[in-house]
Amino acid sequence: MLHHLSLCAHDIERAARFYDAVLAPLGYVRVWSDLRPGEEGQAVGYGPSGSGDKLCLKQVGQRVPDIPGFHVALTAPSRSAVDAFHAAALSAGGRDNGPPGLRPHYGPHYYAAFVIDPEGHRLEAVCKATQ
Repeated sequence: MLHHLSLCAHDIERAARFYDAVLAPLGYVRVWSDLRPGEEGQAVGYGPSGSGDKLCLKQVGQRVPDIPGFHVALTAPSRSAVDAFHAAALSAGGRDNGPPGLRPHYGPHYYAAFVIDPEGHRLEAVCKATQ
């Protein structure tokens, strides 16, 4: 249903470094970049290599308030990718919001990790594979 999703970023350069690190274990890369330090209207896009963006970060002039209940769930190819996503997020300045593990209340094979990015967006990496 979704073509792509855009998130705001007050500090676009920090956000780009964070997403470069945390999306790599999930198989996503920066597919385009419009970074012009010191200028307004900057953005970056992420998706599978060689494709268009599925997630875009757009620079905004002020921090956006927290939206209770909102989060972005990203597909992970394996449980080890979920683990790597979580570790990369913590190393890149994110905060833990739920360590990697099974979440049987979501399904018998639902393996996920939850983090909060430096801008305050809640992210989840999820794998539903049996191993």
